[in-house]
Amino acid sequence: MTEFILEHDRPNCIGCAACAAVNPKHWEMNEDGRSDIKGGKQREDGWQELEISEENLKMNKEAAEACPVNVIHLKKKENGEKLI
Repeated sequence: MTEFILEHDRPNCIGCAACAAVNPKHWEMNEDGRSDIKGGKQREDGWQELEISEENLKMNKEAAEACPVNVIHLKKKENGEKLI
């Protein structure tokens, strides 16, 4: 059951690779030097998103907290409430 939305502001990613180091299950580095959400959907605004379950929340929260430029966000799917 998907309960959360993982979002990545890819245009503003600096490619530090902290997300991929903390959570390689969901994050990978691209050849252009920026990170990508594995299996994420590319939006027209350049952002990426992926629906995730509660079991994947903690590891993605850690990736978001490790990001020095705050380009990783988590929201509740049901009401859009921003968690980070």
